[in-house]
Amino acid sequence: MIPRPEHPFPQFERKNWLNLNGEWQFEIDHACTGRARGLSKPEHELDDRIIVPFCPESSLSGVEYKDFMAGVWYRRTVTVPENFLGQRVFLHIGACDYRTEVYVNGISVGTHVGGYTPMCFDITDALTEGENVITVCAEDDTRSGLQPGGKQSQEYGSRGCMYTRTTGIWQTVWLEARPESYMSRMQLTTTMDGAVQLNVYAVNAEGMQVSAAVALDEELCVLASGTVRGGVARIGLQVPDVQLWSPETPVLYDLTLTLGEDEVKSYFGVREVWSGDHRFYLNGKSVFGRFILDQGFYPDGIYTAPCEDELIADITRSMDCGFNGARLHQKVFEPRFLYHCDRLGYLVWDEHANWGLNIAKDGAWRNFVPEWLEIVKRDFNHPAIIGWCPFNETQSDTPADLLTYVYQVTKALDPTRPVIDTSGWVHIPGQCDMPDWHDYEQDPDVFRANYDRLLRGEEISSTLPPSMPFGPPCAADLCFVSEFGGTWWSPEQAEKMKGADPHAESWGYGIAPGSAEEFLARYRGLVDALLDNERICAFCYTQLTDVEQEQNGLYTYDRRPKFDPALLYAITSRKSVVED
Repeated sequence: MIPRPEHPFPQFERKNWLNLNGEWQFEIDHACTGRARGLSKPEHELDDRIIVPFCPESSLSGVEYKDFMAGVWYRRTVTVPENFLGQRVFLHIGACDYRTEVYVNGISVGTHVGGYTPMCFDITDALTEGENVITVCAEDDTRSGLQPGGKQSQEYGSRGCMYTRTTGIWQTVWLEARPESYMSRMQLTTTMDGAVQLNVYAVNAEGMQVSAAVALDEELCVLASGTVRGGVARIGLQVPDVQLWSPETPVLYDLTLTLGEDEVKSYFGVREVWSGDHRFYLNGKSVFGRFILDQGFYPDGIYTAPCEDELIADITRSMDCGFNGARLHQKVFEPRFLYHCDRLGYLVWDEHANWGLNIAKDGAWRNFVPEWLEIVKRDFNHPAIIGWCPFNETQSDTPADLLTYVYQVTKALDPTRPVIDTSGWVHIPGQCDMPDWHDYEQDPDVFRANYDRLLRGEEISSTLPPSMPFGPPCAADLCFVSEFGGTWWSPEQAEKMKGADPHAESWGYGIAPGSAEEFLARYRGLVDALLDNERICAFCYTQLTDVEQEQNGLYTYDRRPKFDPALLYAITSRKSVVED
């Protein structure tokens, strides 16, 4: 059975595609000498085997090699299906960490830099009749300081809040057939009155017509078209009797795009988001963001969910605890996860994995900025994404002009969503739409008293150590406590750790509670302090699940609930003072 058999990109799906997940030949290339040794040649077989799309560090890959790997190679043969003949054939890799080069029958068909964004290569001219050899080389240097790595450990093993690394392919690999004139991507914006602006980018199609058919529950709503000029067809349409997308009513419209012989299936939700005056608005309604921190790690797949059901289950686990969304933290999640967020009405903040990047190093920005722009373009059309956050917890020596530039270019690409320049500690004045703050104070009374200062127009006190020479955002701006809680709790170790510093044996914040009841009382006190504060419009609790040695999740790493979700739901979902 093919692992992860579902289509990996449901917002731009053609009927002619072939999933290439499963067993590939595999070889670790510690010295990155594979090209010199002829590993790219089609006749050169590799020494080992791996199950794609799982990274070699994972148990599901069949390799489970957890030390550093400077380079890895993949090889498999494929016969192009008959219904692909006469069309252009493209090879897709959803994500491969970090520098990737792809060969077909020994011919290099393209390279890609970045561990979190997709790559697509036209391999038509390299194909032959019968079997074809696809070879992939990925080089990865997590410790270089020149590449975003998120929470991938730069030490031999996991430690603190840094975890098992991911090297090489970790999302689906597939082939796709397209006619000579084809659509390459689309970008779609909506307003809550039902107006939709659709830009369809096309290749070899100047002067051709793109038609857009919108349906709801298989009933055609509207049909519109536009002419390709300068590689883009711009189509404006009006959805009649519009049904808005929201967490309560996550209505999705089906969209079929046609250009000559090319047809693409997609979908969209109609909604508007904006922020201002210490509020977050969805469709003109003040909504409190009850977010959970989700790091997207799995015990057996590391970065890759073992199956689609687990993508869905993590969303429903969060919703069962009363959260209406997540901050997707230090990892760019796969499009299939975002599709289920769209489908289930789950609000998310999209974030890049900037940890591991030493921005003080010359040229580090060259690896960050292009990939961030790819992320925004890839995820732009998801209604569930309600904000962008390129950086997390940058230090005071991060160049202000870089933060300003990335904020401004993000707003230029997408003026429809709020953007946080860098989550947590440093904000550039005028370059952050929802100034936020991270606060792991564990005493609910102290926590409440601190944020009550906002109600008096005072600045909150900083919980950061003196080595951090910067303070919180001013009281006039702060509206989002985007990390809090993080309370250590492990049912198996509760008695042993009662009242102790959890850092001694695992990772968590504050002194460990003495019981589950004490944990829930602390949780209630922290959550109530923010729900009761009219200057706060969103929070993000750390975190959904444990990750390896970090044991501050509401669920264990293998997804067992630590508490009755109904008890957490009653606390988390209580109406806040800023909600309509």
